[in-house]
Amino acid sequence: MARSSTKKSARRSLLALFVVILALGGLAAGLTKWADGAMTPRLGLDLEGGTELVLQPQLTGTETISEGQVNRAVDIIRQRIDANGVSEAEITTQGGRSIVVSIPGQPTAEQLDALKKPSQLRFRAVYVQALDPNASQANPSSTPTGTVTPSGTATGTGTPKATSTATPSTSATAQNGVVPDALRAATTPATPTGTATTPSGTATTPAPAATETPAPTAAQTEAAIKTQVSTGLVGLGWDKAKADTAAAKVAKEYTALNCSTPGAVDKVQDDPTQPIATCGEDRVTKYVLGPSEIDGSEIADATSGYQPGPNGQPTSIVEVALSFKDAGKAKFAAVTKRLYGLQSQPPLDQFAVVLDKAVITAPQARAVITDGRASITGSFTIDSAKQLAEQLKFGALPISFALQTQDNITPQLGEEQLRIGLLAGFIGLLLVVIYSLLQYRALGLVTVASLLVASILTYLAVTVLGTTHGFRLTMAGVTGLIVAIGVTADSFIVYFERIRDEVRDGRPLVAAVETGWKRARRTIIAADGVNFIAAAVLYFLASSNVRGFAFTLGLTTLIDLVVVILFTHPTVQLLARTEFFGGGHKWSGLDPQRLGAKDVARYRGRGQFGAPRPPATVGSARLAEGKAQA
Repeated sequence: MARSSTKKSARRSLLALFVVILALGGLAAGLTKWADGAMTPRLGLDLEGGTELVLQPQLTGTETISEGQVNRAVDIIRQRIDANGVSEAEITTQGGRSIVVSIPGQPTAEQLDALKKPSQLRFRAVYVQALDPNASQANPSSTPTGTVTPSGTATGTGTPKATSTATPSTSATAQNGVVPDALRAATTPATPTGTATTPSGTATTPAPAATETPAPTAAQTEAAIKTQVSTGLVGLGWDKAKADTAAAKVAKEYTALNCSTPGAVDKVQDDPTQPIATCGEDRVTKYVLGPSEIDGSEIADATSGYQPGPNGQPTSIVEVALSFKDAGKAKFAAVTKRLYGLQSQPPLDQFAVVLDKAVITAPQARAVITDGRASITGSFTIDSAKQLAEQLKFGALPISFALQTQDNITPQLGEEQLRIGLLAGFIGLLLVVIYSLLQYRALGLVTVASLLVASILTYLAVTVLGTTHGFRLTMAGVTGLIVAIGVTADSFIVYFERIRDEVRDGRPLVAAVETGWKRARRTIIAADGVNFIAAAVLYFLASSNVRGFAFTLGLTTLIDLVVVILFTHPTVQLLARTEFFGGGHKWSGLDPQRLGAKDVARYRGRGQFGAPRPPATVGSARLAEGKAQA
């Protein structure tokens, strides 16, 4: 029974490994067909070449740029690029002012656009929000207006959470509350007139024609907006005369702004101390926003996912969880306290998150948030919430940058250097195979097969990660794969030597395999654990190509554990029950005579011991004993 159970366990392990390989292969093939993937690993900048972007700081007036600002910008750009994995991009400074970004391969238009953007992130109060009449027909979709509530209130702690529902930023939203009459009239569609019919098709008496409200003139709209903005600025402590002047200026800018015009937002003057007129990212909604009250640098973290319910389980509501640094907590608390008191006067209860002078979201305050942890909900999808979280987390550059040049760059190392690196890896692999065959004879073939399985798993894993997480293989990464050959060989040597020690002590091979595995397993896990910790430390503390080396080293260390547990040990378990290995053939690598095994008297029961066997019969006898014990 025990023998049958061991064999079944070994076969189940091999089947599980086959399923893992099949799943990775199927995933790679599926990504190739449906997700712009490939069946080969993606190469890094030094092996494939790519695109070089030079970003120039945009300064106004007497504004200057410091080395600290440039270094901060480099860190943020690197975080953006690496947000979805190891992309092996190179980011350097040029002349202490410009930033040079080298991206491997051919980046997508979205990736290039994300790097080109000047990227100033600010939080501003909303004074006016309305549908741009010039853009409503061109682009009927609109950006949803979400709500912001305390993060984690579903667990029953903190400020009670109000029910929130996403409301579209349409003209209907703009017409509620304190929107000026002139602006309301400008965005209110005319009531249609005509003849109604009954279900049977019989015409009824025409209804009296509704009186269409005449559209306000530009002067009337400007006057209404000026009053609204001036009141808001005075509420922030501005002098009345200064508030009127700023309000008059932004009112003119609002009426002249056409959101459907390409590049309209780029012409907006983004002075953080002044109100601005701008558009939403949808190029449909127009806003008048107050001065910047919180800077993007005050954000500590932003994540996306499903909002937890009262029982801690995820709900179907998608949220963006936002947290602020210590200085930002007090500012955010003051903002939400003021906006929460204006719930009856939308859109004055909203604050806009402005990235590159465009509004990316304008949630309503539904609570006073004093701990700096907020939850933004609305009509988000998982993808749109993830995009917003990345914009909030990585969107705040200390200064604005514009694209100066964009050039294609050739591989720095090329095919010749890659061929030399692969040749070095092949030579190392060949030496390991030769050593294994000389030292362990036929048992060394298990090492060869295990290395082959590890290579297949590594190849498929690197290929899949290239599509799903942007991982690219550089020469440093190739070096990590070559080093992994030695790591994998170490595990086999530890295991095989444990088995041979047990055989030397007189155990039958079947029992030696199980006892040797129990002792070798702890050593293998400890050694791989040390390697993995070293790889993790390198990955998190280093940058650029060193991270690629650390990533591949950590990945292959995990694969080594999978191969040893699911392939090497089960294979040896099955081989130990064959005549060739279990009988101790001289070419098996487990010959008791060659290993100097001891043959001791065996207890037969009833106080009797059997005499030691002649050396020639030790192997066959131990195979029979091992099978009997199993």
